[in-house]
Formats: sequence, structure tokens, C-alpha cells
Amino acid sequence: MQTIDTTALETINKANFNIGLTQFIDEFGDGLMESLNRSNPPVYTGMTAPVHYARQAAMGSLNRKPFPPQAEVVQTVLSILLDKGERAAIINAEMGTGKTIMAIAAAAAMRSAGYRRTLVIAPPHLVYKWRREILETIPDARVWVLNGPDTLAKLLKLRAELNLPYDSKPEFFILGRIRMRMGFHWRLAYNRRRGEDDVFNVACPDCGTLIRDSEGNPVPEQVFLETEKRCKCPKCKGALWTLMRPRQVDTNDRRRTLLKSMCRIPTIGEVRAGKLVDQFGEDFLSSMLADNVHEFINLMDAKGKFVFTDRQAKRMERALATLEFGWGEGGYQPTEFIKRYLPDGFFDLLVVDEGHEYKNSGSAQGQAMGVLAAKTRKTILLTGTLMGGYADDLFFLLFRVLTDRMIEDGFKPRRNGSMASAASAFMAEHGVLKDIYTERNDESHRTAKGKKLSVRTVKAPGFGPKGIHRFVLPFTVFLKLKDIGGNVLPAYTEEFRETAMSDKQSGAYRGLSIRLTQELNEALAKRDTTLLGVVLNVLLAWPDCSFRPEVVKHPRTGDQLASVPAIFGDEDLMPKEKELIDICLEEKAQNRKVLAYSIYTGTRDTTSRLKKALEQAGLKTAVLRSSVETSKREEWILDQVDRGIDVLICNPELVKTGLDLLDFPTIVFLQTGYNVYTLQQASRRSWRIGQTQPVKVIFLGYQGSSQITCLQLMAKKIAVSQSTSGDIPESGLDSLNTDGDSVEMALARQLVTDKNLAKAA
Repeated sequence: MQTIDTTALETINKANFNIGLTQFIDEFGDGLMESLNRSNPPVYTGMTAPVHYARQAAMGSLNRKPFPPQAEVVQTVLSILLDKGERAAIINAEMGTGKTIMAIAAAAAMRSAGYRRTLVIAPPHLVYKWRREILETIPDARVWVLNGPDTLAKLLKLRAELNLPYDSKPEFFILGRIRMRMGFHWRLAYNRRRGEDDVFNVACPDCGTLIRDSEGNPVPEQVFLETEKRCKCPKCKGALWTLMRPRQVDTNDRRRTLLKSMCRIPTIGEVRAGKLVDQFGEDFLSSMLADNVHEFINLMDAKGKFVFTDRQAKRMERALATLEFGWGEGGYQPTEFIKRYLPDGFFDLLVVDEGHEYKNSGSAQGQAMGVLAAKTRKTILLTGTLMGGYADDLFFLLFRVLTDRMIEDGFKPRRNGSMASAASAFMAEHGVLKDIYTERNDESHRTAKGKKLSVRTVKAPGFGPKGIHRFVLPFTVFLKLKDIGGNVLPAYTEEFRETAMSDKQSGAYRGLSIRLTQELNEALAKRDTTLLGVVLNVLLAWPDCSFRPEVVKHPRTGDQLASVPAIFGDEDLMPKEKELIDICLEEKAQNRKVLAYSIYTGTRDTTSRLKKALEQAGLKTAVLRSSVETSKREEWILDQVDRGIDVLICNPELVKTGLDLLDFPTIVFLQTGYNVYTLQQASRRSWRIGQTQPVKVIFLGYQGSSQITCLQLMAKKIAVSQSTSGDIPESGLDSLNTDGDSVEMALARQLVTDKNLAKAA
């Protein structure tokens, strides 16, 4: 009889079966893919039908043609919307892959199917970038910008032209998302009717009906003026309110207003503006600046010669891309106007740029986007980060663009319009919920000891396979920068560098950490979480801000918890500053500019100190601050590049969307913060189509500090978010159920655990 070595058998089993998910897919992926294709046939498998070739020909007629992988994405989107008849499609493409050109190409190809009008919702600083790219891409496109003071005037003109014949030109309407949900000022509108005792009552200005209260008595004027809600006439349904328009510019002020507007344009001063007005007239220049600013650049005199030189025209064209001139009709909310006064389907296609910005439940922008999606025939959602780690990140976004599908699965609002129960049900079915049990001894019983058990449920990162199969894969097209291939993009590398603190800095940090962790433990033992954010923020920030004294106070009582003096003087360099200077000098020697991110730009401002240190090292430096308007940031950065800067310092929140920072192939994160969206977006600012130099991203963190733990946790959240972006993390499905509720909570848990282990040791 032969004896079996069970230990050896277990070793063989582990060696054979304990493999990562990525390795499993590499070995068995072909069979899995074949089975998946049989059960769920793909929407698009390549150009196999005449309609595909017709759409390809439509894309081929564009002035700017998409790359082959981009064209495949467009074909897939068109198959989802037109062939499958779905209401919405999502382009989940990595930052820099050209989502704008793909959306424009899709709109152009859909024109042959009767989709003539496209409404684009864009961040405010990208409105004119969209306009520029549309005009550069589609021949004879007509573009309306609905982002200025004359938005209402343009919408009224559109409504007046509803029944005019179509001239076959594609039409695009670009609406800034801030303007989209902006409210408006109004005042009561009524006629006065004299009543008894010389009291004036209120009458409808349209039909003259006397307005009465619930008891049938005429409403006195003084009572009506206290009304805070817009109301209608009960008989003719006419509005008893009117829009408050801005102060009308009288004839005497018109010239002054025009001159002031023209002086905003580069190369035009007061004298030049006056000569132009005298030469061409107020009406001509006003209409040109309001409707077609680019024609102003090509202005010709009576002899047919250009008024502006090539150098002037180049500067003006850059500036006019973000300037808007208008003498409009007031600030009526565009979304409200489109909902009430334009017919359903007036806009055929809705393109939502940076779609993840509309995911919050109570967001006015998200609700306005949902209104516009319901008014259009089809919707294309563009995003680089569809999911931030939690299932409810997707719920409201999906409900706004795929309302029918969500209601079909039972996720619908209550009678009072509340979506809370539907969101909870979605999270329970497709997300990850974690039950936390807390047991406490209770000795208050008279005859026996008792135990009290409490349970609370919190959400955890993750999105289940069923949800991905039901709500993501049927509507989403994925594209990575690496998929574009060829010589389109240069190499991209990420590097993490641990920076050692100085001895004095490290000792002060340890003392601060022990003191604050002790206070946090005592507070948490009392189920008091008010110290959580304070402790985390201080421990993350202090190593980078140790040039200033830190006093930590309790947010509720005001008691001082800890204090630490400044470690570095104004002329001393901190270790991270030295590291940044070395990186920038090394990159400058290779003729490469550096983009440095710092999240501490408010109370703990580090940017001024960084700028001073870099300039003392011989590096020309600029700091982008939030005071620069969003619509002017691209122009501001280009001006700094023209001046020859070596380093640009800014908060990643200021440039995380839309801007192409191709002049800065090296990016350094001095800190990252908690936001997965911001980190992923900001790290790709220069690795985009058009970049010719290899892109290098460097993350800096102080050794032995909470910054290292924060970076590790951010990496976990990014792995989760990539599971809905077509990537499977190396850790496989285990990453869908990490041990944290959020980066902040996970960081706090890690902090308390580490300190307790240190005490035990």
C-alpha cells in the first residue's frame, strides 16, 4: 500500500491553482472570450455592413480625421445609438485620447440619420475650445455659444426660427455647465385696479381678471407684493411675473461700452479703438463682436487690406477664443427655457463633456443635465474616470442618461420624487455594503451583566459584476492611450520617491503624531469623530508646512490639543523642496519644463515659498492661482510659456480637466490629496495626443509619514475605479472589496492601528 504525502499534495495544489486573476485571464482568456461572445454578442466587430462604410466616409470628409482606434470607438457608439436604438452611449476614454474629436466625429456621422442639431455641455473653461475644435473639424459648421449674457437672446432667436427650412449645415450649441444651471432674477408683474376705500387690488396684465385669494376676496397690492413664488393667472394662465433684465445701455453710453469692450482685446488701446469705431461704425462692430468675433480678426478696410498684422491677428485669435461680447436679454436659465419653450427633440444629440461631474445626487448641474438628456433624442457621455470607487457614484449619473433602463430594473423615485430608497437599493444590489457590529458591556442591570450589540452599515468601494454587465458594458466604449498605438504618443512613466525628513523635522513629526493619535483614540472611544478630519489633515500637511508653527485646536471646544514650532526658516530648504529643485534643474538641462502640483494653496500656502526657492536656484517660475478665471487659464498658461518659464506651480484642481499642458512633459506631485478623479485627471495633463516628448510623472512623499499611507490607499481606489474602465487590477476581484469606506476613513483606521501596535511593541 502506497502512502500519500498530504503536505506535498497541498504544495502542488497551491502551485497549480493559487494564481492571480490577470494570469488566469492570460491563460484561459481565449475560451472565456469565445463563451462570452456567444452569450453576449458584441455590438460592433468591425466594418461588415454598408452602413459602417458610409459612416466611415462621413468621418473621412472631416478636416481633422480621427485616428483608426478613435474611428472604431465612433463606429461602436453609432452602433449603440442607431443600430441598437439605445438612448445613451458612454465614451470612457483615458485622458488625452481625444474624446472631443470622437464626439464631434460621431455628431458628423449621425447627420445622415437626421441628427442635425447637437447640444454640448462643457466646463466653462472649455466652451471656446469646443467651438474652436468644431470649426476646425467640420466644414461649414454653424456654432452657437450659449455661455454669455446674450444666451437668452440667442435662444429666443432659435425659437423664432423653428419653422424655417433646414439649409443642411450642421449646427452645434455649446452651453457652459455653470451657465446651464444658473437661476435668474424676476419681479412681480400685474395691473392695479382701484377697489373700496381707495385700496389698489391686483389684476392680470394679460386678460384683466381680478386676482382673488382662496376665500374669493380681491388680493390687495400690498399683500401681493409679499409673494415670494412665481404665480399665474387662474383664468388665462398668464404669468404674473417678468424677467428682470439688466440696465439697458442708452445711446450716449453705447459708444463708451463698445470702446471698453474693444480695449479688452490684445493690441487694441483706447486710441486704436476710437479710430476703428469712427471708421466702421458702432452697429457694424457691435454685431460682429456679439455674433462672430473671428470675423473681427480678418477685418478689411475700404482698399481691401487687412486692418491687423499677422502678429496682431495671432495674439487676438488666442484671446478671442475665451472672450465674449454681448448686449443680451438677461440671465434666464437656459435649461428652463429649453424645457419650457423648445419642443422635445429640438436638439437631436446631447454631448456631455466631463460626464462624471454630474454624478452627485443633489447637484443642480446634475439635475439640469438630466432635464436636457430627457429633451434630446440621444446622449453621448464623455468621461475619463467613470467611477470613483463606489457603486453610488454611478447611480444618479446612469439614472439621468438611462432613465428607462433604471426604471425597468425597479430603481425609480417615490411619489414625492425622492431617490434615496432607489439609490440605497442600487447600492445594495450592485455595490458593496459592510456591516459593522459593535459590542459593549452594560453593567447597569440590577441582577446580571448584559451586553449591548449595535450594527451600522457603511458603503465600501466596489461595483459588482452584475452591475457592470447590466449598466456599463452594453453602453460603454473604452479606449486607452496605449490602444492608439503607432507613433501617436510617446513613452509614459510613473515614479514614486520617498523623501527622508530631517532629524529635527522627523522628531517633531513623531511627537505631534503621538500626541494627536492619543487624542483621537480617546475621542473615538467616546464615539466622537469630530477630531478625525483635524488629525488627518494636520498629519498629512505638517511635513510640507513645517516652515510655519502649527497649533491644533479642538474644532468644537477650542481647547489646544498640540502645538509644534516652525522647523525651517525662510531661507532654509525643506527636503522635498531640495528634491523638487534637483528634479527641475535636471529637467531644464534636457530642455524640459516641469509642472509641480501642490494642494496647499490656501491657509497653508506653500506655493509662494516654492516659487521663491526655485527662482533662487535660477529657475523661472510661475504660480497659477484660483483668482485666474477658468475661461482664461489656458491663455494665462500660454503667456507664461511664451515668457520662458521653467516651472509652473498650481493646485491640481485648477487644471484637472480639459487643458492640454503639452509644454510640461514632467509632472511632480508634491501631494495628491484624497480625490481619485483629480489625481487621475491631473496626472495625464501632458500625456495627450500632440505630445512629442516622453512624459514622466513623479510622486513625492515623506518617509515614515501619513503621506505614504495615503498614497498606498489612493492606489487601491484607482485600482477599483479601473475595474469599470476596462482594466482588471492585478489583485483581481479582491480589489472590489477593499477594507476602507473612503481614503480618509481608511487612513484614520491605519493610523490608529499602527500607533496601537507600536505601543504594544
